[in-house]
This record gives sequence, C-alpha cells and structure tokens, in this order.
Amino acid sequence: MPTLNLSVNVPVDAVVASDILKDATKALSKIIGKPESYVMIVLNGGVPISFAGTEEPAAYGEVISIGGLGPSVNSKLSSALAEILQTKLSIDSSRFYIKFYDSERSFFGFNGSTF
Repeated sequence: MPTLNLSVNVPVDAVVASDILKDATKALSKIIGKPESYVMIVLNGGVPISFAGTEEPAAYGEVISIGGLGPSVNSKLSSALAEILQTKLSIDSSRFYIKFYDSERSFFGFNGSTF
C-alpha cells in the first residue's frame, strides 16, 4: 500500500500526468519492494506553492507505507522522484520537499477494513 501524494505548482496535462503516474508507481514498487498492484499515486497539478519565497516551479510529496521505509530507501525514493519531477515537469530537485511516513497496519484502511 505505498502511497505517494504529490503536489506541484505547475500545470500538468493529461499525457504528462499519465507518464508521472506510471514512472512513480514503478519507482515506489521497485525501491520499497512491494507489488505495483499495491501502489497508489495521487498527483495534484497547479497547486499554489511558495518555496523559498518564490512561486517558481516547486513540489511537495508525502510517501506513506506499511514498512519498507528507512534511511537508504528514503534516499533512493527522494532521488528517483526528484528525477521524475525534473524530467517531466522541469522542477529542480532543490525545490522539492518529500516527507516519509512508516505507518502501522491498523492506521491505514482498505476494502472496508484496515491492513
């Protein structure tokens, strides 16, 4: 159930959004080590974001997972997601924050219950 909530302050057209969703799904699955069928990506484009006092292209993300996170994995995820943002949306890695949450199974719901 790794989930990425990603907000960017630039417009995202449907083709680019689809590419980002696919690339981010593959990255989370591979790096965290969970099947793609468990991964959810939420992408919000055109969100007002100020970073370092400017509204230049920027992004904020949150990764939530039941296990699988840690210093090495988080670093790899940060790098992979920054590369996707740079490649697809020209958002520099110096204008991207990401927060990692390692959640307990009982704190995440699915299919009318919790994990």
